[in-house]
Formats: sequence, C-alpha cells, structure tokens
Amino acid sequence: MYREFFAPDDEEVHEAVGEWPDSDENGARILTLRDTSGQSLVLSYDALERSVRVRWVNNQGVDLMDIYREGATHLSFISTKSTKNISIDFRVGECAGVLDIQAAPQLTVRDRLLFQ
Repeated sequence: MYREFFAPDDEEVHEAVGEWPDSDENGARILTLRDTSGQSLVLSYDALERSVRVRWVNNQGVDLMDIYREGATHLSFISTKSTKNISIDFRVGECAGVLDIQAAPQLTVRDRLLFQ
C-alpha cells in the first residue's frame, strides 16, 4: 500500500532550525546542520521517492554514520532555544519505526525499526 511522505516546506524548515534546505539535481532536499564541535549532520529527503539519507560527519570530514532508508511517511522538525530535533517516521510492509535526531546542542541519533 502506498503511503504519502509528509514533509514540511522549506520555510517551515528554516523557521524550525534556522537553515534553508538546498536541492540536488533530482529534486531531493538537502539540509546541513553543524554542532558546536564542528561535526555536521547532512539530511537529504525526497518526498516523491519517500526516501531519507542521514550522514553524520566529524570535523575532519570522515563519515561517522550513514543511513539510507525508504518508506518514510512523516518528517518533522521540533526546535527550542537550546535544541534542534528531527523526527522521521517510517512504514514498510510489516515494519514501522522512527529515526530521532538531535542536531543541537550536540548530535545524537536514535533509530527504532520494529515488526508490527
């Protein structure tokens, strides 16, 4: 069963995290967030393909984590004065999950993908 991928528009993203997403040649949105230590989180998402890629790169440009997943259903940004959080819901076949990312003040990633 096809499920739509709900993602905020660029203005909503900017309001939540203070950065504007870019676009690649295929139309995917790309957002780069940096923490205070120089590490960065690169989030790319494609609403039509329902795909998401999250790369965590250290301050020397080395990938610490690289996750690519299809079946995204909802992307949301929740920010306060001191934190920037991203939540991505997934549903594929009998599996459902959430990828929770704290982008500030420091990077943390929690991934859960479970059978229903």
